[in-house]
Amino acid sequence: MKRNVISKRWLFPAVLVVIILSVTGCTGQKEESKPVIKEKMQLVAKHYFSGFDLAHDTYNAISPASDGRIYYCLSSQSIDTGGQLYVYDPSADKVEHLGDLTELCGEAGTKSIVQGKSHSNFYESDGKLYTSTHVGYYEMIDGMECLPVNAPEGYKLYPGGHILSHDLASGKFEDLAIMPEGEGVVTMNMDTKRKQIFLITWPRGYFVHYNVNTGEMKNLGLISGNGEAGKVGDDYRVLCRSMLTDPRDGKVYFSTAEGDIYFYDPEAGAINKLEDVDLRLDYFGKYDHTRPGSMQYNWRRIVWYESEGVAYGVHGNSGYLFKFDPRAKKIEIVKRITSEPSRKSGMFDQFSYGYLGFDMGPDGETIYYLTGGPIYIDGKRVKGVEEIAMGAARGLENLHLITYNIPTNKYIDHGPIFYSDGSRPTYVNSIAVGRDGHVYTLARFEHEGTLIEDLVKIPDPLQQ
Repeated sequence: MKRNVISKRWLFPAVLVVIILSVTGCTGQKEESKPVIKEKMQLVAKHYFSGFDLAHDTYNAISPASDGRIYYCLSSQSIDTGGQLYVYDPSADKVEHLGDLTELCGEAGTKSIVQGKSHSNFYESDGKLYTSTHVGYYEMIDGMECLPVNAPEGYKLYPGGHILSHDLASGKFEDLAIMPEGEGVVTMNMDTKRKQIFLITWPRGYFVHYNVNTGEMKNLGLISGNGEAGKVGDDYRVLCRSMLTDPRDGKVYFSTAEGDIYFYDPEAGAINKLEDVDLRLDYFGKYDHTRPGSMQYNWRRIVWYESEGVAYGVHGNSGYLFKFDPRAKKIEIVKRITSEPSRKSGMFDQFSYGYLGFDMGPDGETIYYLTGGPIYIDGKRVKGVEEIAMGAARGLENLHLITYNIPTNKYIDHGPIFYSDGSRPTYVNSIAVGRDGHVYTLARFEHEGTLIEDLVKIPDPLQQ
């Protein structure tokens, strides 16, 4: 499973190449080819094979650390092979395998459904990285991927997601806690100054608070209907995928499918709704919050902006950037931060949940966003299916890198991203902005005839 990747740093001029379109389905198999078109390659990405043949779609689960390296997790849909942790060293151009999630959680050999994923970024505090684990093997119930309730013969049910720490100096991992009710972790945030970890479980949506200092864990209960285990049209609610911690007071904020904003005060130990402000904005669209297929009124991703003491977030379907002031209880639309072709088309992008590849850059004032862009053939926009049951790509699209500098209000679409052979990175829902002149993500590409999702390195046009 271990395989190091070493090569020289690439420099890419803008060139004109011929692109062959191919459609990638949710199963990871290559389907029919589309007509040949020509595109200008403005950003050329390099992909890496980390050594994991089962690597599947990953959400979040990639972050830069203070040692200058990029830490990431590759997901697995297997019932008995867990997700894998890796680290990439830009200075050596080398990938190193760190461990199997199931083994790191102490569950190797238990014959339980494995720890197949991490949906969390890596949070650094006092020389340690903190992350969490999630289930990757599902049971199809009523046409939806669900947490298994019937264990296959010879296996036990999923035991629940874990919180893990990794010491950057020693390389040691520590299993800190396991989630209640046998649920995985779909959302995590950390107050790195106070060493408090906040989590939302999947599928029902329990809010969990873990105190790193004391080892105490609190289950604050369900936060939004019956979460993604609810009955469609009744108590189904898509769960928030990004939380915000206010570093000034340690309060943590999350959204709901209905568009309400809640906050948890660790000092008071209670969750309350933030009154007089919500996300039910006309610009975001109109949604039935009891049905799957989008993030509804939830924000997709949100990050703190220290200079103004506010947060900047993006709404999934519409792609609108907004500013959130938790103390003033105010939401303000900034602009639509989708790709330039998407802005001109006026249409939603193809990935129905929106994109998680949204983060603050190393300068602390520039937002980096990996988002979709429509493809045009003979002047006509390539359309996807109208409706899908889960968050997934409705059809093929380009991947664009957007930067937005907050103080200058400067938006730049740096154009579509391609691999050197002209193929497109797809299923991108993660980002890590390095200080080495590159933006990193996890994306699909073909390796030895099979589509996998693995590490991808993109030149950062603002640093190069």
